[in-house]
Amino acid sequence: MRKSRADATAHREVLLAAADAVFSEHGVTAPLDLVVAHAGVGRATLYRNFPHRTALMEALLDRALSALEAHAMTLTDREDALFLLFERFGQNIAGSAPLVDFWRAVDRADPIVQSARRRIATIFKQPLRRAIGTGLCRADLRIADVLLICNMLGASLRGGGAAERRGLARRALQLLHAGIDPRPAPDASG
Repeated sequence: MRKSRADATAHREVLLAAADAVFSEHGVTAPLDLVVAHAGVGRATLYRNFPHRTALMEALLDRALSALEAHAMTLTDREDALFLLFERFGQNIAGSAPLVDFWRAVDRADPIVQSARRRIATIFKQPLRRAIGTGLCRADLRIADVLLICNMLGASLRGGGAAERRGLARRALQLLHAGIDPRPAPDASG
């Protein structure tokens, strides 16, 4: 029984990696047969793990958020954790166009989106408090603002290739950092 559980876990991970690769190349509407072929498993294995495309996309989203949570845990003692999390979030968006496509296509009231938004808020809650408490960001910054910023980072997908998307994400992060800096901007009129 233990071997079959290990095989099932391995198949699930192979399918997720294959889906990420296929969807990155062909978009989220790519035929699931391409995912099966890329994973090197049978169609039944795909449907046993993910009965429909939405379940597959939800699993990819869960995997990405779990990785962000794990990264956040490594930053618990860092005053700049908020900025490092934004940076990781931006990198993830630039590197995973399929998830952002899915995110944009799903209705905001969908339970998948609501659950993901709650997880993102939880991930950023303590780093935000720490950044405010240490004066690294504006005191009026709220979790709703963090969620808005995360959505704004999705604009990096307007870039054509992965390198351009990473560049747009870096620029968005530079602007973000300046926008939430607690110090007043220098007067540009003088």
